Amino acid sequence: MSSAAFIALVSAAIIGLLLWRALVVIARERNDDPRGSEPGDGYHTINAEYSSGLSGHSTSYKVPRDPQEYARRFVPKQPKD
Repeated sequence: MSSAAFIALVSAAIIGLLLWRALVVIARERNDDPRGSEPGDGYHTINAEYSSGLSGHSTSYKVPRDPQEYARRFVPKQPKD
């Protein structure tokens, strides 16, 4: 077997493996539960932690479950001049 044929065979095997893996990932994601949460009353609590190895930071955020209330947080209260 020439070196060109060997390279082509190995390249085809790698491409085949990558395509197979992509199909597996797509199939798995299709079967997962949908992302997000149902709208409603109250708040979600999100805990965010950061660590750089030497120090870190931890905080929590309250996010409203109501989509309209969530959107109002991004609208400024006064128009900019």
